[in-house]
Amino acid sequence: MTQETRGPQDRSLDRAYRPWQIRIFAATWLAYAGYYFCRKPFYVVKADMAGALGFSTLELAHLGTAYLAAYAIGQFSSAFFGRKLGPKLLLVLGIGISVACNFVFGLANSFWTVMLFLAINGVAQGTGWPGCIGSLAFWFRRDQRGSVLGVWSTCYQVGSLVSTGFAAYLLGRAGWRWSYFGCALVLLGIWGLVALLHPNRPESVGLAPLGEDGEEEGTAGAAAVARPDTEPLGWTSGVIVNVVLMGTIYFTIKFLRYALWSWAPFFLRKNFGLAGDQAGYLSTVFELCGFVGVIVSGVASDRLFRGRRAFISFAMLAMMTLSFVLMASLGATSVTMFTVSMGLAGFMLFGPDALLSGVGAIDVGSKRGALAAAGIINGMGSIGPIFQEQIIGWMYKAWAQQLFPILAMLVCVAAAGTFVTFLLWMRARQGKANL
Repeated sequence: MTQETRGPQDRSLDRAYRPWQIRIFAATWLAYAGYYFCRKPFYVVKADMAGALGFSTLELAHLGTAYLAAYAIGQFSSAFFGRKLGPKLLLVLGIGISVACNFVFGLANSFWTVMLFLAINGVAQGTGWPGCIGSLAFWFRRDQRGSVLGVWSTCYQVGSLVSTGFAAYLLGRAGWRWSYFGCALVLLGIWGLVALLHPNRPESVGLAPLGEDGEEEGTAGAAAVARPDTEPLGWTSGVIVNVVLMGTIYFTIKFLRYALWSWAPFFLRKNFGLAGDQAGYLSTVFELCGFVGVIVSGVASDRLFRGRRAFISFAMLAMMTLSFVLMASLGATSVTMFTVSMGLAGFMLFGPDALLSGVGAIDVGSKRGALAAAGIINGMGSIGPIFQEQIIGWMYKAWAQQLFPILAMLVCVAAAGTFVTFLLWMRARQGKANL
């Protein structure tokens, strides 16, 4: 239903929704941006932490793997438990546990203590994206989602950028332990704001639910009662295929994203000789450029491509692959070209990242199934970072700290993701995918 065809009753409902939409937007944006304050410090301080506690490169890879494996479990479990707990409670619990874990990291001296609480933190962090997407699905219509979620998805660029810079600042000023303490205090404050601002679902504040696509506004309330969250979602085989394809694409996207998040500050310090805080600051180029890419892709998918998110995702991932080719060919020996190609890759990667895991999960999984679809897509995607930790850690040691073999491997992963996105675009053109 377009804005032009909406009647007076529909516009009245829009006006009633607007102040609550602002609150849910603010609460979920702050929540997901905040999660990064208890996710990124490990990646920023890993070189200094390893030196202080005597961890080897392979032990760092094992620690990263423990976190990421638990993170994938958290994503999948959120697809199930989130429907029972509700999105607000899921977020409040996840944020609270993550804050506690980061205070432990700041006190830890043992490899096994760090590994245990990294795993617990991973499960807690895995509640973030499904909880936020599950919340937003109930508050915005399909014709709003691309633009709204395009702007909303800046939360994980801003969150990653600011938390990385803040952790790097504390690392330079007070040492690696205070990177954990300071970031945990920031997220603790955000936890209070989320608990205060988050309105949960429209029914909890007396509003009629928005209808599904093709369903009249306000009529979804009875359907929601007749089909409680404990019942099956009713997905067709085509929807399941689309969710699996999107999860596969997201596997490659998150493999690449976490490869740069996890190892770029490490490479900048070890291979290019930068100080720890300088390496942390320079690595934020990836998120800075990704911030712009998310907004451009979200608005373009609504206004230029009329919801055809599969095509713009394919085009941007193809360009992202070329960015990694540039990084492998010139960036392995030049800090300038490494930084430039990292920025280009960020712009091209973060747009499809947000489109497929956010608004795409709602479009394909439907409003009722958005939390489950987001959990499954992100759960499959979160397996990618697990592999990159072990592969890169092993390759860095096996190739005597040379970057070219690692960067060439990233090119192959990027090309594979682009190919699967092409298949999804073909399904969309054939009317088999609501993308």
